[in-house]
Amino acid sequence: MKSTSQPQPTVFIIFGGTGDLAWRKLAPALYNLYLDGWMPDHFSIIGTGRTKLSDEEFREKLLEGINLFSRSGKAKKEQWETFSKNIYYQVSDLNDSKTYQELGSRIESYETAWNEKADLIYYLAVSPNFFPIIADNIAKKCPEAGLDRTRIVIEKPFGHDLESAKALNKQLQGIFDEKQIYRIDHYLGKETVQNIMAFRFANALLEPIWNRNYIDHVQISVTEQLGVEDRGGYYDGAGAMRDMVQNHILQLLCLIAMEPPINLDADEIRNRRVDVLKSMRRFDADAIRFSAVRGQYGHGWIEGKEVPGYRDEPEVNPESNTETFAAVKFFVDNWRWQDVPFYLRTGKHLSQSASVISIQFKNIPHSIFPPEAAENWQQNRLVFSIQPEMSIRMQMQAKRPGLDMTLNPVDLVFDYSGTYHGKPPEAYETLLLDTMLGDQTLFMRSDQVEAAWDLIMPILHAWESKKSLSFPNYPAGSWGPENAEALIAQDGFHWFTLPLNGKHG
Repeated sequence: MKSTSQPQPTVFIIFGGTGDLAWRKLAPALYNLYLDGWMPDHFSIIGTGRTKLSDEEFREKLLEGINLFSRSGKAKKEQWETFSKNIYYQVSDLNDSKTYQELGSRIESYETAWNEKADLIYYLAVSPNFFPIIADNIAKKCPEAGLDRTRIVIEKPFGHDLESAKALNKQLQGIFDEKQIYRIDHYLGKETVQNIMAFRFANALLEPIWNRNYIDHVQISVTEQLGVEDRGGYYDGAGAMRDMVQNHILQLLCLIAMEPPINLDADEIRNRRVDVLKSMRRFDADAIRFSAVRGQYGHGWIEGKEVPGYRDEPEVNPESNTETFAAVKFFVDNWRWQDVPFYLRTGKHLSQSASVISIQFKNIPHSIFPPEAAENWQQNRLVFSIQPEMSIRMQMQAKRPGLDMTLNPVDLVFDYSGTYHGKPPEAYETLLLDTMLGDQTLFMRSDQVEAAWDLIMPILHAWESKKSLSFPNYPAGSWGPENAEALIAQDGFHWFTLPLNGKHG
């Protein structure tokens, strides 16, 4: 989140360079940073993988991904030729120390050619079981660039549970300083997510009402139409709580609930996010039954197409107890939020793909309007829409045009597409630039990761220790299990959904 400066000379090493993440996200992001003038004058991108490829074959593979997924469209020949001269490939065995010695020699050759030292970024786009192996070999075999110039980027999942996350943190911190470790969560790089802080802390009108006295409840929904597709092998060992709630959704909750930081220093902001997690009410066995709902999709219909149930997906146990849907009611036990419920839900093969934060305010203390004037009455609501549209809407009451006094909900709208021209940066562009600039604001610190795991472990233990006899309990294409509706309805609320026409009501 640093405002403006160009990175120092950089060598960017992607472990897993032939994988889907590098193809779909990393290469397009780095190319767009180059087009927008954010890449340093001297840089090199080294992809590693087991597949035997020449530099040119690797460049062609990345070009294919850029042409398909870049927000700037297909690469222009002259620009691509200039950019791609900085891309190289190395056939690698991650368990072989020679791989890292060769990388070290490459880095030294670039620094000699540039006549200046480079920042070294090691991006681990590989299976988590390789994280300690790579980290240990980097420390032993690659050039020592010092605290300020060496960074290691870790993709999720960061651990499988609290104990494995602690073990991984201990391993990494035994090799690197915490200031060198960048645990990436792409949700924190999304434009609308970053704007939560701008709306909260740059506008005087929101802070006085951002508390239990005015806010009724908060909902965070990250719903997906897609099923597990080709991720069945991974997903069946993870589930919705691990895959989405522990990282993405809890981080969104932290941004909504955090106290105002004193400045934009990375650790100051991360301290406030950790404070939220530490303030959240822990679950006992009885509370879990009334505060958490799990689900698993059966066969159904998505946009007119019949789709299989989860247990019929490739690489999924036909008797799987893994949840593909999770809904949880959390409380943040502090002065600002005491007894305000935070409802979180996420799921696969649901009716709509959307990521939405809805903050519903309490009703007015006294209405002066007759019932017939307010038959469409709705409480004020602030909605952060992260996808499919990017917008922030405040829902208010206003008089409908006419001779009689009839109230109607209206939206005060900040719409990215209507306000700004051009496509905003993708999340990975923001996060990769911050990595090059050495800014950790949008990255998770070790204590934040562990606090998030600690919060959800009682739920995971309860679900894993008792097989659900109702699975599958919602058809693909629905909004999830009936119990999820009951979870919020018992408090007098209903789940907010984003209408397909883009109008909130």
